[in-house]
Amino acid sequence: MARKLGRREFVKAGAQVGLGLALGGRLTGVAAAKPGSAPAVAVGRGDDFGRAAVKAVELMGGMGTFVPKGAKVALLPNVQSRHPGTYTKPEILRAVIVLCRDAGASRVDCLSWQTVKQWEDTGLKGVIDAEGSGLRIFAKDESLFKAVPVQGAKSLPEARLLTAAGEYDLLINMPVTKDHAGNKFTGSMKNLMGLNSPVNNRTFHRANWTTDPEAVVHLEQCIVDLNKAFRPALNVVDATEFIVTNGPFGPGEILKPHKVVAGTDRVAVDAYCAGLWGLVPSEIVQIRLGAEQGLGEIDLGKAGVKEADA
Repeated sequence: MARKLGRREFVKAGAQVGLGLALGGRLTGVAAAKPGSAPAVAVGRGDDFGRAAVKAVELMGGMGTFVPKGAKVALLPNVQSRHPGTYTKPEILRAVIVLCRDAGASRVDCLSWQTVKQWEDTGLKGVIDAEGSGLRIFAKDESLFKAVPVQGAKSLPEARLLTAAGEYDLLINMPVTKDHAGNKFTGSMKNLMGLNSPVNNRTFHRANWTTDPEAVVHLEQCIVDLNKAFRPALNVVDATEFIVTNGPFGPGEILKPHKVVAGTDRVAVDAYCAGLWGLVPSEIVQIRLGAEQGLGEIDLGKAGVKEADA
């Protein structure tokens, strides 16, 4: 269970709250406000994916902008599949762990209800072990998740979030962008299903969810509603190499932009990532609905994008 504190600090961003506030714990996303000089979307480019991640975070103002000294940091990489282009690269995870430690984090842990084997198969557990970080694997046991009402929900009145996440001061969301069988796209917004109960996640998927347009919209709206319940302090997205067919598990055709995308605005980040493979952000239902319902800015010209070679 999450540790109870007598005093809680929190910051609101529209209807969104830090995960710890939602869970009655510590994690608040207090550093989630974008620094005044930083863009909504920052992109590091290059063949060295770790350095590209460092560059993207640097363009956002540096990890110290998001990680206060002494902070406990939760990380959420994607380990859904072991096929190339379907999971967060180990080099990117290593870079983020090191950046958090350099910023003064007292603890950096990956949280997951996926299996240890998935972490091993993707190479991510090896990085975690080598860096002396933590990997906390939780059973798919409903008692380990806490019901959180979703304000302004249209399809998902209640999320069920991993209670232990409330022990942390902030969350860094670390998806890989890629194809998806139902909605064609997965990115920062969809990755947050990794902290939601698998049982609750199943309610996102109606019959024929890969082919029925109404079922697809329901899936997308549930993702948007989940993102109304809490927010990460920072998103660091692997857009180095990813599948553009047969998602989300693959194997599939791989596109290689060699980019790492960072930002606090999930809509803008996902709009940028969708554009990397020729998708129109407004035609991706979750991105459009996220913008319409106040999660972020879909117009990258207004949001601001900064790119640099690593």
